[in-house]
Amino acid sequence: MGGADAILTTVSSGKAMGPLFGALANRGKFIVVGSSDEPLELSLYQLLVGSKTISGEVVGTGVNEGDTLAFSVLQNIKPMIEVVSLEDAPAAYQKMMRNEARLRMVIQMMR
Repeated sequence: MGGADAILTTVSSGKAMGPLFGALANRGKFIVVGSSDEPLELSLYQLLVGSKTISGEVVGTGVNEGDTLAFSVLQNIKPMIEVVSLEDAPAAYQKMMRNEARLRMVIQMMR
């Protein structure tokens, strides 16, 4: 059906990104900032119909992070985090590796 002018995906799975592409409107832009060794699964037909584009961007430089933090402060955006104790760090790491972490995992070093 499609309707999004742009989709910014941080998904780190090529297989999971493919279905998102169908949500783009004509001349929509698909911006990938997640990383994966998996190929992006979509057909050339999906790319050509509607003149859609795909671009990638490496993020995480100091300038990017500074701009992001400044924007977050201006918009009063706060992160959603899951805090775990240092003792629970191995379990939290395993949760992250199983792709079960739904929030940013933060280790609390002191009480």
